[in-house]
Amino acid sequence: MLTDLPLLERPAAAAAAGFDAVEFWWPFDSAVPDDLTVDTFLRAINDAGVLLTGLNFYAGNMPAGERGVISSPSRTKEFRASLDTAVGIARLTGCRGFNALYGLRQEDVPQAEQDAAAVENLMVAADAVGHLGGTVLVEPLSGVPGYPLRTAADCFDVISRVREGGMANVALLADLYHLAVNGDDVAALLAGHAAEFGHVQIADAPGRGAPGTGGLPLARWILEARSGGYTGRIGLEYQSPSAEAFDWLQLPASDWPQLKESSV
Repeated sequence: MLTDLPLLERPAAAAAAGFDAVEFWWPFDSAVPDDLTVDTFLRAINDAGVLLTGLNFYAGNMPAGERGVISSPSRTKEFRASLDTAVGIARLTGCRGFNALYGLRQEDVPQAEQDAAAVENLMVAADAVGHLGGTVLVEPLSGVPGYPLRTAADCFDVISRVREGGMANVALLADLYHLAVNGDDVAALLAGHAAEFGHVQIADAPGRGAPGTGGLPLARWILEARSGGYTGRIGLEYQSPSAEAFDWLQLPASDWPQLKESSV
């Protein structure tokens, strides 16, 4: 969202559009940014008057195509070093949702070893944010060859292993766009598991655009998530030039009965 704006301008742009909360991918170039860089980010959040409700853990070089490092045994030290920064931000902002991208498959490392590293790192991350009331989120992705978590079932399998290890504060990030594009039965998932979701994100398909630009029944799915017991925010994660990113908000409220409570 709003990627044509400098990162530090995005909280104010969200506030100007009428939102009171934002979520971010890891907003730094490294796993352990310096204090000034972190303070500058926090100042942008505070000056905009919005809440930080979601933060991706360090996920490697996202612009270069990386999508997480927790399943890479060689990146474990790097990932765990980043947790102090994430926890510090949580203490200062009240952020309680933390998305842990799994990472791409590595051909030179046995899959079982990668999966074991992921579970161990998720347990460490859950422990790090647990005393603050934080939840670690596990997300399926589409359009990323080599990313092993594509369905809700894939994520639930990982979540179960972490919970069996003693950490209960881990849950599904139900990105309805990714799930739909990957062929998941979204309606059945909402009916059976909405109350268990740690977070929900949306975009329309095809195209990953704003609500109403594609054919997904997003308004209906959000109502079904609510009726199924999901009480959290709805995160917007679609692609659109910032100048028109929120044009859909001009539609009658009855057309999008729950989206007015969303966060960017």
